[in-house]
Amino acid sequence: MTGLDGFTDVLDYPMFVVTAAADGERGGCLVGFASQCSIDPPRFMAWVSTANHTYRVARRASHLAVHALGREQKPLAALFGGRTGDDTDKFDRVAWRPGEGGAPVLEDCCAWFVGRVEGRVGGGDHVGFLLAPVTHSPPGPVRPPLLRFGDVVDLSPGHPA
Repeated sequence: MTGLDGFTDVLDYPMFVVTAAADGERGGCLVGFASQCSIDPPRFMAWVSTANHTYRVARRASHLAVHALGREQKPLAALFGGRTGDDTDKFDRVAWRPGEGGAPVLEDCCAWFVGRVEGRVGGGDHVGFLLAPVTHSPPGPVRPPLLRFGDVVDLSPGHPA
């Protein structure tokens, strides 16, 4: 039990896949700690576990891509949350294309944006990447139900947090 369990146990965060590329290496992981943090200028903070292969790639990347998943996309979440890039090339199993700064943009997600890394903030076992959006998916006609923490709580992580 942590000091926040009584509070966080009632939350049901949206889940995202964050991807990065640097020096010919790609990484991507499932992220539950992320949020818009400024309206003007627009900014978004994505927190990546320092235990992840993705973190080792992201800390060298100029841009990260953040992908919102629809509730029906649990298999995609399982790939990026339940496998590690230390032994699996997750991008061999999904359709993607290089975005700004080489950040991999997944083609099968309900919305995405690529952000330039403006800064990093240590936060214990996670590092926050402050992102300035540079490109994004076109707006959809409706807001689909998003994949949330409660939908993936049963996944076994590729790395401990």
